[in-house]
Amino acid sequence: MHSENVITLSKKNIPKRWYNIQPDLRKPLEPPLHPATRQPMTPKEMEMIFPGNLMEQEASQERWIDIPEDVLDVLSMWRPTPLIRARKFEEALETPAQIWYKYEGGSPPGSHKPNTAVPQAYFNKKAGIKRLATETGAGQWGSALAFACYHYGLKCQVYMVKVSYQQKPYRKSMMHLWQAEVTPSPSNKTEVGRKILEKDPECLGSLGIAISEAIEDTLHHPDTKYSLGSVLNHVLMHQTIIGLETKEQLKMAGVKPDIIIGCVGGGSNYAGLALPFMADKLAGKDDYKFIAVEPTACPSLTRGEYRYDFGDTVGMTPLIKMYTLGRNFIAPPIHSGGLRYHGMAPIISNLVNEGLMEAQAKLQIPTFEAAVLFARTEGIIPAPETAHAIRATVDEALKAKKENTPRVILFNFSGHGLLDLSAYDAYFSGELKDYEYVPQKEG
Repeated sequence: MHSENVITLSKKNIPKRWYNIQPDLRKPLEPPLHPATRQPMTPKEMEMIFPGNLMEQEASQERWIDIPEDVLDVLSMWRPTPLIRARKFEEALETPAQIWYKYEGGSPPGSHKPNTAVPQAYFNKKAGIKRLATETGAGQWGSALAFACYHYGLKCQVYMVKVSYQQKPYRKSMMHLWQAEVTPSPSNKTEVGRKILEKDPECLGSLGIAISEAIEDTLHHPDTKYSLGSVLNHVLMHQTIIGLETKEQLKMAGVKPDIIIGCVGGGSNYAGLALPFMADKLAGKDDYKFIAVEPTACPSLTRGEYRYDFGDTVGMTPLIKMYTLGRNFIAPPIHSGGLRYHGMAPIISNLVNEGLMEAQAKLQIPTFEAAVLFARTEGIIPAPETAHAIRATVDEALKAKKENTPRVILFNFSGHGLLDLSAYDAYFSGELKDYEYVPQKEG
């Protein structure tokens, strides 16, 4: 359907292949290193925690990888997703810019996360795995994996960062609905968790700690593999279904974006939108401006170092080359639980380091101001993570107004905020704080 404001594709137009950017990067990714030997790890060695079929995708240099029919069938429950022009939002900002957003909030768990949860559950099932262990920040990833595991008959164990477990109880309810077991992290269920609680019984947790717990769980259960909702190459590749659909929809609208925006925690939702467009930039066809937006409380791209680091707190994962604040970093309790990770996807890190993508950090209160304006004009309540992309969109739209320059801004609406209303209550009651990054010592 092509109306003036909403552009939809038919089910037959769901992309049949994922785009893998690795063969097109100007500078190849550095290999992951073994946590003990610090030598490059082979995909085979990674099979301690991941299934071999996903590790083949992780290391693949094939530009296009087929999406299995079974996966397409599940994705078609909500895909293709609409591309929407935010006309009322434009009017409220009095901007000459056109603002378009790809709406990923219509999936069963309400975010972009099932785009990778479904294929990950599928490939684990194909590999004979019976149970998946994972971590989750705000609960978007945990609920997506719970949904996917239930569909494929796998058990699911989720370690949820304790501050989000307390802030977002209904995401926990959603995971229970799909029969996942949900444990607040740090927990007494693992040696990692017990040691951390011994030192700090009030620890609110971090994604790094929850990852350590999930990996320890994986290593102690022979029928279990670890599943990650962001950061790794195959995860970002699964998300490119977003950008591939968007390119077709923009062609239907006769519109070409100047600026492409998304929020980043680990980097998967923004990669999903941006990488198919980045392919054109790398090929010299188009020169889009890419903006990756993170919170000032956890600014890995804008304040971190580009180096090898562990993906978890304890040091059980392979080391990967990325922008990082250090594995011991614990972010303040901002409501954007999905953006509280100490590192950034190697692919996003590579593109920022090469000057192909710009990074911006936004404060929590101005971010909620932008989200409220969007909800009041467009009628959709954004998740706090998504609100960071909206804040950057507002800033670019106001810049266009100041310079009186028409431009087309595209952003990814990564998830709805219907289970984040307590965060909006905190905003309206004046309880929200702005947090700036405070460096923490490595332990």
